[in-house]
Amino acid sequence: MMNLFDEEEVIRSYIRSERYEAEQNTVKEIAVRMIKAQKMTLEEIADCTELPLDFIRDLQTEIMQPS
Repeated sequence: MMNLFDEEEVIRSYIRSERYEAEQNTVKEIAVRMIKAQKMTLEEIADCTELPLDFIRDLQTEIMQPS
């Protein structure tokens, strides 16, 4: 019985982790679109997406680098 509970908890934890990761990827994609639109400051984008400003700056650097 204890093993079943442990397995269920592991599965729940995995699902929470996957949902969080998907949410973070979505927020990152939104931030990239906002940076490309150049209608907001990086500080405003960080505030709206609740991502760290340093992360937003790094994204901008990635976006602006030629492929």
